[in-house]
Amino acid sequence: MDLVFVGAGRLATNLARALKAQGGHRVVAVYSRTLASAEALAHAVGGLPTDDIASLPLTADAFIIAVKDDALPAVISRLQQGREGQLFFHTAGSVPMSVFGTHEPCGVFYPMQTFSKERQVDFSRVPLFIEGSSGQALDVARAIAQSLSSPVYELSSEGRCRLHLAAVFACNFVNHCYDMAAQLLEPYGVPFSVLLPLIDETAAKVHTMSPREAQTGPAVRYDETVMAAQRALLSDHPLMQQLYALMSESIHRSVLNSDFQILKPPTTNQ
Repeated sequence: MDLVFVGAGRLATNLARALKAQGGHRVVAVYSRTLASAEALAHAVGGLPTDDIASLPLTADAFIIAVKDDALPAVISRLQQGREGQLFFHTAGSVPMSVFGTHEPCGVFYPMQTFSKERQVDFSRVPLFIEGSSGQALDVARAIAQSLSSPVYELSSEGRCRLHLAAVFACNFVNHCYDMAAQLLEPYGVPFSVLLPLIDETAAKVHTMSPREAQTGPAVRYDETVMAAQRALLSDHPLMQQLYALMSESIHRSVLNSDFQILKPPTTNQ
């Protein structure tokens, strides 16, 4: 397919490269607010680089919009001028398909993964979540997705927003915990790398056990002596101390009560 990329950030860079190399698609144009970014991605995947949305082609098999969430409405408004009836996809996990307003056809192509420009992701292992405003939009999204990956799922905007929230906990918050751990070790000259075997084993366990079953540590048994001592060590870091207390309480409640749920499932009308 002939694809136009609107955006040249981390996700766009990984996705465009994969669509060309693995999927065999053609990237005919790349837009970015900064021409240097558009040129860098276009150099890797081909196509015309531009920092002017108006200069993008008027037709393509699909326009893939990979920009910041809060920029989507303005970018869509500018992109659809002269491109009425063209197929638009956005790639955001937490933005509903309704952001397209009255534009048809449209859809969502959401790869659930963390991206960096410095690391090329293997899309054959990335779950892809798609949504479409019509059967045609859904078919194109599925064809593009299946050219990259076998785990392809159709998911509503509501479900995808919940999925993105889960990913924030499983990825972004966990990575922030890594950063806090590194800060605690740094004054003592202990490299963060000493934690990698622990991190790897923790991640490996949840491939065969539920996260709740894999949970260990002082909060599981509510060892108040250990927890009080560790909270005291954080006296100079009040926010980290507060996070420690809240996380410990949440862990203990979860393990103590197998029915414990932080978020209740949404109610459905019968």
